[in-house]
Amino acid sequence: MSMDFETVIGLEVHLQLKTATKIFCACANQFGEQPNSLTCPVCLGLPGTLPVLNKKVLEYGIKVGLALGCEINPYIKFDRKNYYYPDLPKAYQISQYDFPVAKNGLVMIPMEKGELKKIRVNRAHLEEDAGKLTHEADGTLVDYNRTGTPLLEIVTEADMRSPQEAYDYLQVLKLTLQYLNVSDCDMEKGSLRCDANVSIRPREETKLGTKSEIKNMNSFKAVKAALEYEVIRHTQVILSGEKIVQETRLWDDNKQMTLSMRSKEEAHDYRYFPDPDLVPFVVKADKIKEIRQSLPELPYAKLERFKNQYNLNGYDAFILVLDQTIAQFFEECVALYPEAKKIANWLNGPLLREISDRKSSLAELKLVPASLAGLIKMVEDGVVSNLVGKDVLKIMLDTGKSAEQIIQENGLAQVSDQESLTRIVDEIIKENPKAVGEIKSGKENVLGFLVGQTMKKTQGKANPKMIGEIIKRRILDA
Repeated sequence: MSMDFETVIGLEVHLQLKTATKIFCACANQFGEQPNSLTCPVCLGLPGTLPVLNKKVLEYGIKVGLALGCEINPYIKFDRKNYYYPDLPKAYQISQYDFPVAKNGLVMIPMEKGELKKIRVNRAHLEEDAGKLTHEADGTLVDYNRTGTPLLEIVTEADMRSPQEAYDYLQVLKLTLQYLNVSDCDMEKGSLRCDANVSIRPREETKLGTKSEIKNMNSFKAVKAALEYEVIRHTQVILSGEKIVQETRLWDDNKQMTLSMRSKEEAHDYRYFPDPDLVPFVVKADKIKEIRQSLPELPYAKLERFKNQYNLNGYDAFILVLDQTIAQFFEECVALYPEAKKIANWLNGPLLREISDRKSSLAELKLVPASLAGLIKMVEDGVVSNLVGKDVLKIMLDTGKSAEQIIQENGLAQVSDQESLTRIVDEIIKENPKAVGEIKSGKENVLGFLVGQTMKKTQGKANPKMIGEIIKRRILDA
């Protein structure tokens, strides 16, 4: 039986918002504190307590909605989603049901040939997080610190047609959220969690196939791997004549496979109803306008501007835009030394390598734009070679000293004195008669070998351009 299948994927992203306090109480919204140390009667759901909405949470929700091109719902209503679980002390979760804060948005993802694909965002709604369960051999422990942490759940339509598209969507979404500065988006801390719904269907079919929901994925790579596994599993089940069972499955990162968690024949009846403790209200149009005006320049807009304003190629601009801090650092460098391409080369090459090797961030390196711009200018002016410049950069990052100070203290300035260089070149010519003969017979590419030998002799301090000119003059004009 041969059949061509199409993959259909939808994603649900739960984003923890980095407000100072929780969504409905004054407890600190922090990660990594002692278990059950950040709790109060409100987030523990004790009788007689009343939730009060954190204004900043609502602003962040609207901000994300606007950045994703959503319609903002000015009518704000919260609902109770009823279910019992040990990490949900009230036995209901305060969420938004029929009036999400934002709906009908769009995320554009890059495709192979450079065009963009639209991934529709169905809705984004605010809710509180539950606590955290830790399963141990002799029982299960519960930590209520996370209870009441503000969440924004962003739900897509089933618009993705491959695990790679799902991965690309998550990358673009995360980058947008980081630009908005509403969350640290750290999957290891659980600030960004993703559930995936996947099914397959015959390519000409329009009706959706039976789906699996996959949970427990702690990286974008894990999301992609879990989806790839499920697509193969679904295909094998259908081709063997069996039926897919609608179920929730967990991703096992060690075994690189999904495992059945529970069957999900029918949707849960959560018995949603309006939360009587939180009165519905309307956000004024002026407030939404004010939040819209506060939006930063978003990644795609910055990418296009970098290409046009600084005449950068797509790759250089893309690498810079991937990190908002580096993109800003780049612009500050260009303002001091208007050589955009050269600065992009240093940032995307030696500096990013140093950041990676040091397992650090640009902010932690304490490098200021004036220092890097000064170093690049000295390399371009021939004060030091490109090679020595990279060594100077390392010392700058270690010591915080300026390039000028390091070059002076270590005697690293290039030798550009004609007389001294001519003397060294004459020694190199005498030591390499074969190369000299080849250059005389027209093999000018051998010139690079002699330049390299001279650079070696001067420990990289000679001006390579000047050496090349002297070698040509001494050999070809002799």
